[in-house]
Amino acid sequence: MNPMEYPLKPEERVLFALRALYQSYGYSQFKMSKFEEYDLYVRNKDFLISDGVITFTDTDGRLMALKPDVTLSIIKNTRDLPGCVQRLCYSENVYRISGSTRSFKEIMQTGLECIGDVDLYCLCEVISLAERSLRIIDERCVLDLSHMGVVSALADGLGLEGEAQAALLKCIGEKNADGVRKLCPNGNIDGILALIAAHGVPEETIAALRPWCAEGAAKAALDELAAVTAALSAMDCDRVRVDFSIVNDMNYYNGIVFRGYIDGIPTGVLSGGQYDKLMQRMGRQARAVGFAIYMDLLERLADAPRPYDVDTVLLYEDGADVTALSRAAREIAASGRSVTAQKAVPEKMKYRELVRFDREGGEGHA
Repeated sequence: MNPMEYPLKPEERVLFALRALYQSYGYSQFKMSKFEEYDLYVRNKDFLISDGVITFTDTDGRLMALKPDVTLSIIKNTRDLPGCVQRLCYSENVYRISGSTRSFKEIMQTGLECIGDVDLYCLCEVISLAERSLRIIDERCVLDLSHMGVVSALADGLGLEGEAQAALLKCIGEKNADGVRKLCPNGNIDGILALIAAHGVPEETIAALRPWCAEGAAKAALDELAAVTAALSAMDCDRVRVDFSIVNDMNYYNGIVFRGYIDGIPTGVLSGGQYDKLMQRMGRQARAVGFAIYMDLLERLADAPRPYDVDTVLLYEDGADVTALSRAAREIAASGRSVTAQKAVPEKMKYRELVRFDREGGEGHA
């Protein structure tokens, strides 16, 4: 069977291409159950993207949940291997509230996790694969990087805790300078304001923050970000920029965090980062970094108005040779064009070309 005779849907092509990319770098496909004990998600509810979790009672009385997240399941179902790095990739259905419909939906999520003795190379490998993943989806993309070490070091200087600290992170994420001023009327917020204003080309953005990250934890974190972005530049990852509005919960994430965007979708379709703190909360010693791509958001691209309904209309008459007509349709499809065989052009159908097929098996452009 020639696979070109049966063209894949766009999202299927993306999934196959992403899987091939990850496996080419040694990431093994990880399969898991559709559900876990509900307690796993209750204990880490702030880590989840969606608050809604679908639950049911198992035959032994345990409260179970349809899986709303993959990362938590991978952490739960793997173990530490000191001195080693486990590279895992996945394409799994999760069950959460859809960002587009606001109702529960079965959503395909694909991504990868790198767990173990994660070093600078591992960080750069994962981030470069995130950038390449975006380019597979759409060349018009950007990957924004931040560093929670820089954010937390500057935030710690303000002495905020609990809800006040969460409110500060929200202001940073929204680039809300006025909100920071109201939240900290008497604090030295120059560093936070510089953080909010810093975004763009990595080298220039990092240089602009040096005066506020000259020592201690802030300097170490900014130095790591500089090393990563320099390595990514050498790896021809030219869709990367720095933007400190990319923030995640500091109870779970540390180090570099990132978010990927493609043209035509206003929210991030890819999200990832280092989550060593989550590993520690779940009793693990290993470090970890990974990312996920939310395939439901890509549906917006599929639903966007298209200039054509089909590439080719193959117009035939009664009595046409069925075998020859079928062969002609397969040849057009094998060339990468979509095709519909019709006796008459449907009303309002938009197409690139009209090909007339005669009774004897010949064809020609109209």
